[in-house]
Amino acid sequence: MVALPGLTSIQPRQGCKLKKTLYGLKQPNREWFAKLSIFFISARYTQSMNDYSLFINSSERSFITILVYVDDIILAGNDKEEIDRIEQALNKTSKIKDLGDLRYFLGLEVARSKKG
Repeated sequence: MVALPGLTSIQPRQGCKLKKTLYGLKQPNREWFAKLSIFFISARYTQSMNDYSLFINSSERSFITILVYVDDIILAGNDKEEIDRIEQALNKTSKIKDLGDLRYFLGLEVARSKKG
């Protein structure tokens, strides 16, 4: 590793300690996401080829999407029974906390009205 310009080294062959990964997820998070992906796929959800953090389960009567961002999971769809089922199954494998209706996500505020 080469020291950044402007960084003066006091001792020869001195290294830098990496405090945070620069690219991608840290290894434990990557392993957790792999485990979570296997869980959703085994529950008959399809992983999106365009966004690997998006899982979809659709049938003639229902459409459910699951979006994962690090340790946040958004469940959305038109089949409350399926949402409850996947939520209960997920809670059995990994303790989860239901925060209720979505209000904020990645800096965006979600507002609801009777019109949508």
